Amino acid sequence: MQFTSEQRFDDGVLQREFTLGATPGTLWTSGIAPAPLVLMSHNNGLPKADPRLVARARYTAARGYAVATIDAAGCGDRPRSAAEERARADLRRAMRAGEPVDEIFESLVGPMVEKAVPEWQMTLDALLELPGIAGPVGYSGGWTALGIRLAVVEPRIAAAGFFAGGFVPRAQREEARQVTIPLLFLLQWDDEGNPRQRALDLFDAFGSKEKTLHANLGGHTGTPWFELEDGCRFLDRHLK
Repeated sequence: MQFTSEQRFDDGVLQREFTLGATPGTLWTSGIAPAPLVLMSHNNGLPKADPRLVARARYTAARGYAVATIDAAGCGDRPRSAAEERARADLRRAMRAGEPVDEIFESLVGPMVEKAVPEWQMTLDALLELPGIAGPVGYSGGWTALGIRLAVVEPRIAAAGFFAGGFVPRAQREEARQVTIPLLFLLQWDDEGNPRQRALDLFDAFGSKEKTLHANLGGHTGTPWFELEDGCRFLDRHLK
């Protein structure tokens, strides 16, 4: 892992950009050590510099966590295959036209999850070797499919917060039954991009004995700010 730049903010949070092989990432810390680690993903295709993700990361780091994200394969500025770009274009067209999107979604997101998981695990290995960062590890993010797979295959993840979950590949919907860690599941009741009933069915499928559903009115990007505070309290219960 090689750090390439750093910036200290007025709230005391230090933001450092890094590279790990071909994978670019960002780490936020507040100087409190040892700090539990939170892996914070973003929706597939968006960059790690997405303002909403950065705001969540800084807030969480200021609460005493080390927070990290990466641009996995096909995300941010990383190269995308012609097949991925065609699938994205087909998905947008089908959604605008109100046509079925399941098979297009499977062809796009399923392979992205398969490619992303090893990169996130490699990043987790490197982060836990840094001074001042320790387990347990949490997951927080809008890429629910990735979080499900990581929760199944990565025993170091002790708790997870998922944002939306209407469209999740079939493989991860099946794997949800194997997820047993504590969960906080956020649902926007009027989310135009994530069917409500599918999200509710996914929540019901999780095998966790402790799982909490927070539902708020509004569209996909309308999650109330207070949910970030509640999310940190959830992490506090399970990571500190």
